[in-house]
Amino acid sequence: QLKEIAVSANFCRMPGLAMFYSELVQGIPPIFNHYAANVPALHSVLVFVSIKSLPISKVPLEERFLFRRVEPKELNVFRCVARYGYTDEHEPFEGLLVEKLKEFIKDSFWISQRNMDDNNGEKFDIKEEEFDDGLATGENGNKDAKQVDDQEKQQDLLDEEIEAIDKAWRWGVVHLIGENEVTAAKGAGIVKRILIDYAYNFL
Repeated sequence: QLKEIAVSANFCRMPGLAMFYSELVQGIPPIFNHYAANVPALHSVLVFVSIKSLPISKVPLEERFLFRRVEPKELNVFRCVARYGYTDEHEPFEGLLVEKLKEFIKDSFWISQRNMDDNNGEKFDIKEEEFDDGLATGENGNKDAKQVDDQEKQQDLLDEEIEAIDKAWRWGVVHLIGENEVTAAKGAGIVKRILIDYAYNFL
């Protein structure tokens, strides 16, 4: 859905980090659709932020932010749920969010690398049993060299992604907050429309 919006809107990318605030923790926030329909430029890094209050006194700092990447990866879009207890102070958290975002990207990278290494290790053991006569040494050597080369390329991609986050942070942060409006559904009765469209909104 995000890719369809980005392609149909024909965005140009500009440096900076944009935070779209919404109560939603899934799906595309309505504020982003409104932004896409009216602004032809998209910041280099986007974060959909949901701030949630938990029924506990304090949330440990290491558990404050929950991140998830929104595909496709090349758009640099992330979702963040910021969790607070009822005695936590809602301090400006831009810098902290950016640092935790970089930690999330690094952790995700190393987890994926570890999974790849585990899979490659299992395959290597099978090959070693199959070619016990030593004829596979050159082949395995080539595979090991290719694996190291792939890891170096992945590391370069990680460094580029972290640099992109830092660069966007240095350019500045834009905060976008939408307003919610409650309206009666189409086909609702006149009493319901009066209660929701007028009485509820008045309250």
